[in-house]
Amino acid sequence: MSDTLPMVFSVTSGKGGVGKTNLSVNLACCLAAMGKRVVLVDADLGLANVDVILGLTPQKNIFHLFHEGASLREVLFATPYGFSILPASSGVGEMLALCTGQKLELLEVVGELEDELDYLVVDTGAGISDNVLYFNLAAQERLIVLTPEPTSLTDAYALIKVLKLTHGVEHFKVCVNMAQDQKIAREVFSRLYQACDHFLSGVSLELTGIIPRDPAVREAVVRQEPFCVSAPESPAARAVDRLATAITHWEPPRQTDGNIKFFWKKLLFG
Repeated sequence: MSDTLPMVFSVTSGKGGVGKTNLSVNLACCLAAMGKRVVLVDADLGLANVDVILGLTPQKNIFHLFHEGASLREVLFATPYGFSILPASSGVGEMLALCTGQKLELLEVVGELEDELDYLVVDTGAGISDNVLYFNLAAQERLIVLTPEPTSLTDAYALIKVLKLTHGVEHFKVCVNMAQDQKIAREVFSRLYQACDHFLSGVSLELTGIIPRDPAVREAVVRQEPFCVSAPESPAARAVDRLATAITHWEPPRQTDGNIKFFWKKLLFG
């Protein structure tokens, strides 16, 4: 057994349409290309699209785990890119809000992967719903994705505010996606930083990645391929690769208690 736990990080946003899922897919792809053992969880449980972006058609998903007695091994789906996904369902109302029992069940199930993983990437839904907060609380690091749009900035702040004031979360990584240039991206981050510094005492933000606006991204989405594979030399692919490299330097927690899984049960009731 390893003396460290897998690194579990969420990729999350206050607003939809910021490229969060595409970023999650490509980060998983880059980490796998580095020889890391990676599982990507599609945690947008009612509006899942990780499989769509990848052009895959898994036969089972998290719905079958909860409602049809499927095992984790039956649901896990290996991609051609060196990582596996835990797919979710789309348009299934029962998955929009997990009950406490389902949250506990998911913790137990994912805990089975503890000794087989280096990274668990959790692609959350957007906003501040119960599911989004749950997955962000269960992660060890949270990567907030926003774009230069004012509404994206406002909604990113709202998500941080809820996690801070309601749950005491204070540390966040930030990625500015679809940036026209570095200057604009840093200005967006600065506005978010200033708002948090002024209104949310104790919050720590770190600008971890800037992904440029790049036509190769849309072209890859249309082809249902990761742009890090279809256009590895594109500006966006190089930027995601740098972000993935930065993630490999995030410190996973030491394993101090064999009964503690890398999804923390105590956070369900904290």
